[in-house]
Amino acid sequence: MKIGIIGAGRVGCSIGKYLRTKDIELAGYYDVDSAAAKEAAEFTRTESFDSLKQLADQSQIIFITTPDSFIIPVWEQLKELSLTNQIICHCSGALSSDSFSGRESMSVSCCSIHPMLPFSNKFSSYEQLNKAFFTVEGQDAAVEAISGLFCSIGNEVCRIDGAKKAKYHAAASILSNQVIAVLDMGYSLLEDCGFTRAEAVRATGQLVMRNIENVLEAGCDGALTGPIERNDIETVKKHIACMQNDDSDDVRLYKMLGTKLVNIAEKKNPDKDYTQMMELLRG
Repeated sequence: MKIGIIGAGRVGCSIGKYLRTKDIELAGYYDVDSAAAKEAAEFTRTESFDSLKQLADQSQIIFITTPDSFIIPVWEQLKELSLTNQIICHCSGALSSDSFSGRESMSVSCCSIHPMLPFSNKFSSYEQLNKAFFTVEGQDAAVEAISGLFCSIGNEVCRIDGAKKAKYHAAASILSNQVIAVLDMGYSLLEDCGFTRAEAVRATGQLVMRNIENVLEAGCDGALTGPIERNDIETVKKHIACMQNDDSDDVRLYKMLGTKLVNIAEKKNPDKDYTQMMELLRG
């Protein structure tokens, strides 16, 4: 089944190139920015189209890879076309297939699919899609077809409830974007100790990487170490005191994350009493 892609940005270029490396037939691209569509078509050795109708006429599966705010307007335009037995799929992490209003009365099947991968570069992120985990939700026929497509080229796909899409995206954002805020906080504290930012990043590389590896290998409970897990109240008091005069936001974040760590520690060490630690962090 030939695939057409609406949206020639980072996601559209990456998914299109990835599918082409797996010998999946791609019709090409449409984008309101015709230069971007042509660039994506050249990158994937496919065609660029001057209208949605041209793309729809050449495609049995249509991926909408635009920013979220454009998905519904694009769908409203597609609804005006003759779509017969086609599959329409958007790639938003936050929006569900409910964005395709009126789909029940049409001869199409709709879904959403989202790779758990940050698309940082328009022309190289596709190389990471081999290892990407995809989530999909929507109407059965579309879910089966799109899941089958990605499973056939080696990806793992999980079907989720469309009503949980916002919570799913919140989880992905925490694990991807908000981790950066925690790292930045740690690097800034090291800069206060005399490190340059480059030295701070370099010095903690193994610490950060090994910790992630431990979580992947042993889970959060198994990977947890440090003064909170040890129930070392005096050390945690020193941590809070040394940040108290520098940045109240850092103290609040330290305490908020600390209460989460106590919950994990209690699971790991059910014989320990963390009452005083929790009182300190909530104070």
